[in-house]
Parts: sequence; structure tokens; C-alpha cells
Amino acid sequence: MRDQIMKALAHSRADYTEVRVEREWRTQVLYRGHELENLEASYDVGGIVRCLVEGGWGISVFNTLDELGQRVEDAQRIARIVSSRVPDKVELAPVETTQDEVRAALEKDPRSVPLQQKQALLQVYNDIMLKHSDKIVTTDARYADSFKEVTLATSDGTYIVEERPDVTLRLVARAREGGDNIQAAFESFGWAAGYEKVENQEEQAQVAAQRALDLLQAKPAKGGVYTVILDQELAGVFIHEAFGHLCEADFIAKNPALQEVLKPGRKFGVDELDVVEDGYRPGLRGNFKYDDEGTPRRRTYLIKDGVLQGFLHSRETAARMGTEPTGNARATSYRFQPIVRMRNTFIDQGSTSFEEMIQDVDYGIYARSAFGGQTQLEQFTFSSAYAYEIVNGQIGEMVRDVVLTGNIFETLKRIDLIGDDLAVQGSSGGCGKGAQYPLPVTVGSPHIRIQDLTIGGRA
Repeated sequence: MRDQIMKALAHSRADYTEVRVEREWRTQVLYRGHELENLEASYDVGGIVRCLVEGGWGISVFNTLDELGQRVEDAQRIARIVSSRVPDKVELAPVETTQDEVRAALEKDPRSVPLQQKQALLQVYNDIMLKHSDKIVTTDARYADSFKEVTLATSDGTYIVEERPDVTLRLVARAREGGDNIQAAFESFGWAAGYEKVENQEEQAQVAAQRALDLLQAKPAKGGVYTVILDQELAGVFIHEAFGHLCEADFIAKNPALQEVLKPGRKFGVDELDVVEDGYRPGLRGNFKYDDEGTPRRRTYLIKDGVLQGFLHSRETAARMGTEPTGNARATSYRFQPIVRMRNTFIDQGSTSFEEMIQDVDYGIYARSAFGGQTQLEQFTFSSAYAYEIVNGQIGEMVRDVVLTGNIFETLKRIDLIGDDLAVQGSSGGCGKGAQYPLPVTVGSPHIRIQDLTIGGRA
């Protein structure tokens, strides 16, 4: 394969040419209630050529290397047409050329585990949830794995082969009491690791089922403005969705109004607030040594000591904004060109214990886990999966239907305490942007305390 790729690159007449080839093995098992709904295994191979000619991109996708020479010609032709019609010419920030081979070290390669064994394990977890109580009326149990071998070669001289494992597990239990009280609870995990990670998760199936029952008895939250503590998962999703996406440089470039707000050097929070887009962390979902342009991953501070530092970049956005690439050019598959995406974005470790965080709260809300939400520029709305009252410095009764809403910039300023219990983790879902979904990511945070946060609920 290398000879074919290098031959195609040598014959390219573009200013810059890039070839990315992917081989991917996938399996998936899905139970809904008592029924096995999906059991599949697949193998996919394909690639993408990108050519840059006089500031215009040309792209061509292929499924066999026999077509590679023609696909390079096609991409060059498209690039010439584009360059003659677009006013904004693309430039690429320089990166060092790299020759590297990155192999995954797995305890149990998912490809070596029979599909029937994966199905049997998921059935165990599903049965645990279904048998937990007669109030559990249905379940969703999903296992999925992927193993990619990505080869990236560029006319600059880079040639990288990187293996990218991914394994996920999602367990959902739905409980009913009476006619209209239906509650759902879930446990969700994801790793850039082997099959061993999904084994021995029986306790998590019990946890999901019991929480669904607990939510049946939980009272709806009362809407109002409260002191709110977010757990590590919800705080991680919050900083990823509400702030991290705003710091993706391709998004910034298209929003002049946002550029006025997001100026490096501006104070956004307390001195202890650090927001990090971290470098390569082996084993965490979505973490790989190189991005899909061959730029090495690195640690990037979005906020440091409460002050905005900068943004996440591809080679193209870095050149446009006069800075260095951060290794955040990612694509969901060979069918797409890389765009600026996060990998693992989190609020870094603080200095306050959880006990200290709640001790002076007369009445507040402890919100846990994320159950969906949306953002519109700086405005956000998130639902917690479940929550508890904080009463006189103690954790009180469970509440549900907790919806957090506000302006991200104002909310960051209202974070007054940051915990000493940082947790960075992946889930079974993924990040969406444009047409590219789902992309594996990792989020995290310590517990954080926010003053005067609006909670939607029942009056």
C-alpha cells in the first residue's frame, strides 16, 4: 500500500496533496427489552484525497487503491476549479514532517472476541436490568466496538500509520409507575481500549435499574435561581458543549460578533479556572497521537488562571489566524475532510473538597450526569439525568426534571469553587458538528459550584 500511495503523491501536480486511507472493523449488539434487535459485524476500507491548488481545495473519495491515481487527478481538477471561484484563498500553517507507526496495545483485541460472546455478555447486563423489578418495563442495552487502522501520507513528507481502537457500552433502564410516571436512567462508557473494559459491568446494570426506580419517587424540581453544584460528568459536558465549541477556530472565523467577545486576554472566571484541551492520553476515548492532518497532539489551554488564552486549530485556521496548529483537525471517517474538533476538553483540578463545597449552602441543587441539551451561541440549556437537593449543607432528597439554563460567559464568572476531584471520562455517545457525527470525545471536570444559576422546573 505504501508504494501505491507514494507513487500517487509523486505524480501529483498540486501545491499540496494528502492521502488518508482507513481500514475499519466494527461490531455492534443491541437489545431493546427482551428482544435482540441488532447483531452485526462489518469491515470497511476507503480513503480520501485532498489537493490544494492556488488556495482552493479539491477532494475525492475512493474505496480501492487501484483508483488512487485517478482520484488524485480528480482532486487536482476540482481544486483548480475551486481556486478560480473562491475569493478567500486557503493557506496551511507549517508542521514538521513525521514518519511514525503507532500500534494499539490491547489486553483483549475486540476483533479476537467472537460476536456471539459479545452478545452473550450484553444479554447478561440486559437481563439484570429487566429482572431488577417488575416496574422496569423496557431497556436499551448497546455494545459497539471499532478498530481503525489509519494511514496518512502527504506531499510534505509525512507518513503515519496509527491504530485507533474504540469500545463502548450503554445501559438504559425505563421504569413505570401508574399511567404517566415513566422515568429512564442510564450508565454510559467509552474507551480507546480493548474488550476487557466492558467485562464485569454487572454492578452498573444494577445501578441503572435502581436509579430508574428512584426517579419514580423523586419529586420534580421547583424552578428558580439557586446555588448549583455540577458533578464531574455534567460539568464536563457543560464545558465541552457550551464553551469548547465556541473555541473551535473555524467557528470563530465565521462569527464576527463572537470574535469581539472571545478576545484572548479577557477575564472569564476566577483565578483557579483552567479549561484544557489536552494532548494525547492513551486509553481515553477519541485520544490518538496525531490528528487527521498529521499534526501531533498537544496540551492547549483555552482558559488559564481565568483568562482566555486561545483557540483550537487545524493547519488552515492556524494560518488564517497567524498561530500554530493545535492538532485538532479530525474527521469521523474517510468520507469527510478534517475540520476543527475537540478530543478531551475539561476543567482542570481545583482545591476544594466536595464536603467544603456544600457545607455553607442553605438550599441548592446538586445536578448529576447529562441527559441532553442544546446551545445557541453563548446561550445554553442542559438537563441533568438526576439531581439532589442540598439542604443546610447536606445532600437531601432526589429531584428530577432539572434543566439548567443561562449565558456561558456570565455562568463562567459565577463559578466560585472548583473541586479537587478531577475525573476525565468517555461515554458511548459522540460529538456532532456539521454532517460529521458521532465523533469519539472525552470530557471531564472536578465538581464545580455555580452561584445564581437558573433552574427550569415546575413552579
